[in-house]
Amino acid sequence: MALGAQHIVANTFINPVQKSSRVQYSVNAFTFNEQLKNGEMSFFDMMDFASNLGLNAVDLTGYYFSGYPNIPDNKTLFALKKKALELGLNISWTGVRNNFVSPDTAARNADITMIKDWLQVSSKLGASIMRIFAGKGAYKGYTKDQVKTWMVADFKTCAKYAEDTGVIAAMQHHNDFLYHADEVIDILKRVDSEWFGLVLDTGSLRQGDPYAEIKKLAPYANYWFIKELVYVNGVPEPVNMTKIASILKEVNYKGYISFESLTEGDPKEIVSTMFQDFKTAYQSN
Repeated sequence: MALGAQHIVANTFINPVQKSSRVQYSVNAFTFNEQLKNGEMSFFDMMDFASNLGLNAVDLTGYYFSGYPNIPDNKTLFALKKKALELGLNISWTGVRNNFVSPDTAARNADITMIKDWLQVSSKLGASIMRIFAGKGAYKGYTKDQVKTWMVADFKTCAKYAEDTGVIAAMQHHNDFLYHADEVIDILKRVDSEWFGLVLDTGSLRQGDPYAEIKKLAPYANYWFIKELVYVNGVPEPVNMTKIASILKEVNYKGYISFESLTEGDPKEIVSTMFQDFKTAYQSN
């Protein structure tokens, strides 16, 4: 009888019932773009801010490391990792710039190599996901479908490297080449890899109803960026945190939400306000 009771307890522990979504919070380095570039802030300062605000993690974008796209040395990476541990933070995310829209095969291959290298950096930092882009720019002489064909092939190669490093390579749709949710979903399905994912960017769905587009993408999202503005038929307006929270709960999202500010003003104040507004909406939804 005692053994039976232990068995029940064990099964309950292994298979917990969790009906509600579970989220944790981060801040994206691009929020402090100006400050990080001019030396006013460092990643260490950003970590202090995140910890003091009560966030769970930070996003350390690759191009704020000195020497990018060359990879940092281990001493630099491990100092950041140690700082995060001391503050009770995770380094949940890293990101790089790439352009898979370009018809230049050599340039795309160079970007793939760069992504491979930075996936290894991400793994050393303990990040679970790394942002990559579709890309942007001219592709004269080719159709959009042709671009998508080589883009999917490039993403598949990146997904193989992602699997090798244990870090998901996730595409952030960035209002550059893939403008609609259906286009983004099509690429995800064609790549068809559990190591290729999606960073859902609430501020980069600018045609039609952004909340309808966000709702389409939500089941595929591995990570969320919440920005202070959304665009209704291209016209900016403040994000409705209640609508965002409702979508997150509807898909039972469990993961990170990262706040990113792009507007004028004190980025610390803007992120702090966004964080409080979202928590209020999420708890009352």
